[in-house]
Amino acid sequence: MIDILAPLEQEGTKAIVRAWLKRVGDRVAVDEPLVELETDKVTQEVPSPAAGILAEILLDSDGEAAPGALLGRLRPVGEAEAAAPTADDQAPPPATETRLSPSAKRASRELGIDPTGMTGTGIAGRVTRADIERAAAARDAAPVPVTIQPEPVTAPPVMVAPSPAPAPAPAPASAPSPPGVRSHSIAHDHMRRHIADHMAQSLSGAPHVTAVFEADFSAIMAHRRAHKAAFEKAGVNLTFTAYFIAACVAAMKGTPVLNSRWHDDRLEIFDEVNIGIGTALGDKGLVVPVVRGCQELSLQGIAARLQDLTERARQGRLVPADMRGGTFTISNHGVSGSLLATPIIINQPQSAILGVGKLEKRVVVRDVEGQDTIQIRPMAYVTLTIDHRVVDGHQTNAWLSRFVQVLESWPRGDG
Repeated sequence: MIDILAPLEQEGTKAIVRAWLKRVGDRVAVDEPLVELETDKVTQEVPSPAAGILAEILLDSDGEAAPGALLGRLRPVGEAEAAAPTADDQAPPPATETRLSPSAKRASRELGIDPTGMTGTGIAGRVTRADIERAAAARDAAPVPVTIQPEPVTAPPVMVAPSPAPAPAPAPASAPSPPGVRSHSIAHDHMRRHIADHMAQSLSGAPHVTAVFEADFSAIMAHRRAHKAAFEKAGVNLTFTAYFIAACVAAMKGTPVLNSRWHDDRLEIFDEVNIGIGTALGDKGLVVPVVRGCQELSLQGIAARLQDLTERARQGRLVPADMRGGTFTISNHGVSGSLLATPIIINQPQSAILGVGKLEKRVVVRDVEGQDTIQIRPMAYVTLTIDHRVVDGHQTNAWLSRFVQVLESWPRGDG
């Protein structure tokens, strides 16, 4: 028998078995995906370590998979034998059995969805848990007539002497829905639950303080206009985020304490600047791929690595190593329209997170040869949320001052 093991290295607070892609008795080829594992940051497939037949599933859907955990076992067979289809393999499988992943079966029972006849979005038309959840959401969103009962008529209250107030009852785990209000429920997926846990732990563990500055984007916009075509010829998309990363590196040189991690007995300051970029995945939450070694990269090098990571994030092709080792994070929340977000929750165990708001034209006052002038400039709010255990306001403002200065004085001819 050949053991099927969870990867020894994983990114996230913990991993759970999302779904088995094969059933006991199925033939598999070497490196064929066997099981999906999910953390709060990434979903990854565990490939088959050899050609064989899946003999045992030891950790089923929703089970927690520690690094190196035994997930199941294979009975080895020759490559030719494993690849040869049987009559059963060639027959079209019924939807309720072979085309339904184990986690989807559980979801169909929990949510009351009959998967018969559904066309799945998984491999070979397999119905996935996400397909079941979408079907449940569509069902629950349908209008349901509601009859609101009139309030009962009661007699006037009788005045009695006050009695000691009883001890307050503990709050229920989930407050009841208001009567007469239509609603529907969407089950939390594992990524959303893990993100929620991570955010709550960050807020409870670190005192958050946010400083707000303004940044004039005129200089980086002029540089981008002058060099965007040359970057494109090299296959690189030059985005504003690349400038933000470069400005973060410059600010870290003056205030390296922001590139750190708090320990109970010391502060660990990192020599490398590895910057995570919050990347939204729509309703699926967000991931934070890391641009590593930013202190060694040119603007083009930063832009190239950033492009590769964000494209693979949106295609669901990130691996755990892509999100490991971050020392600082940028949340470019302005791309979705917000001017200001505070506090942006720190990606613990880091010590700070930068927020960049929506770019918009604003009227500002500028000194021109000693005279105040009113001008229209492209402006954005930038925030730095810090762990107040690590730094105080002086270092926070020094870091932000340098960050803004780099953006506003970017030389046009520097490619």
